[in-house]
Amino acid sequence: MSAVTDTARDLGRRGRRAGASSWSAIVGVWRTPGAKPALIAIGLFVMIAVLAPWIAPYGPFDRLQTSDGSLARSLPPSLEHPFGTTSYGRDVFSQVIWGTQRTLSVGLVGALATVAVGVNVGLIAGFAGGRTDSLLMRITDSAYAVPFLPFAIVLVGLLGRSDAVLLLAIAALFWRTSARVVRSQVLTLKERTFVRAAVVAGANRRRVLYKHIAPNVASLAMLYGIFLVAEAVLAEASLSFLGLAPPNSISWGTIMFDAFTSPDLRTAWWWAFFPGLTITVFVLCTSLLGRAYESAQAQRTEGRRS
Repeated sequence: MSAVTDTARDLGRRGRRAGASSWSAIVGVWRTPGAKPALIAIGLFVMIAVLAPWIAPYGPFDRLQTSDGSLARSLPPSLEHPFGTTSYGRDVFSQVIWGTQRTLSVGLVGALATVAVGVNVGLIAGFAGGRTDSLLMRITDSAYAVPFLPFAIVLVGLLGRSDAVLLLAIAALFWRTSARVVRSQVLTLKERTFVRAAVVAGANRRRVLYKHIAPNVASLAMLYGIFLVAEAVLAEASLSFLGLAPPNSISWGTIMFDAFTSPDLRTAWWWAFFPGLTITVFVLCTSLLGRAYESAQAQRTEGRRS
């Protein structure tokens, strides 16, 4: 019996090492064509978010004045104001810098929360099977039937405008796809030798699930996490654009909301253009990074098979 147990534990360790090795695909991302610019750009966005109080020329709500003492109202882009000013005399460049903090915070936290929900639902459904699997998949199907924007609007109306409510709306619906994909992978993994060996070794269900199976879906969870950052940023921008952001908050979406609710938008085109361009660049870079990670992971898989 001890020999069987030792063999089972050895197979279990091999399975965990196989799952942990998938994280080395991150290194391969750097060698993937098109990934370097995306990584550099995302790194710059993160640096801007961290250093915003020190690099922004003005405060996000400062009302600036021209040299003659009048309000710096709707000034076009210039060396002094690279992104122009708003009709309230605020510097759009500074607002975009300050808005990076809230936008990226919501994106990262929303992605982490969504991945945590989706991965756990997928792990439990795939491993438990039977009624538990059926129940969780029916809940997943129900979540697919709920449109995000109306759901978020109702949730904000009931609970109030706050980042916590926005994150709750994101986490409540965006986990659906990751849960389904993780579940399908777990259905295959639980039949593998190292998982059966862990069961033979006497490991309880929780240990088998989170120590032997979970590491083998970590790379998949990371891939969906990267794409979910972009989705969460778009969700935050959409809700803020609709005026559902917390009061006195600043993000790329709230800048566009202020622009589109102003009668000066047609003449001050830069007011909405630059935050919209920033959102586009960030989402594009995040998508490129996700594709690069997916490609690097596929190359690693092909290398192990050959």
